[in-house]
Amino acid sequence: MGSSCKDIRTGLAVCLQRSPCVMVDRHTVTECLQNEELRENLPKQCLLRMKSYAQCRRGVFDMRKRFRGNGPLSIGLYDADYDRIVAGNFDPAVELAKGSKSF
Repeated sequence: MGSSCKDIRTGLAVCLQRSPCVMVDRHTVTECLQNEELRENLPKQCLLRMKSYAQCRRGVFDMRKRFRGNGPLSIGLYDADYDRIVAGNFDPAVELAKGSKSF
């Protein structure tokens, strides 16, 4: 994979952490992704990022892209947000508001 899908994966993780399924209903990200009923309530932006990540991962194994590469290298767009959320240094109300503004 290298780092061509890293930004997409990190953006997806931040999006899922900011979703109402995780912030309000207090489900884990895994539960929100695996349960059909919970997945239907995920924001459209998160679903689009999941699709984008799946396409990026599929492109890693695409032999037509072996010379061109799958995509640009990671620039670390969401790394600071991801590290802060994973470490637990956030206010849930603020993060939920950020999540709803970005959608």
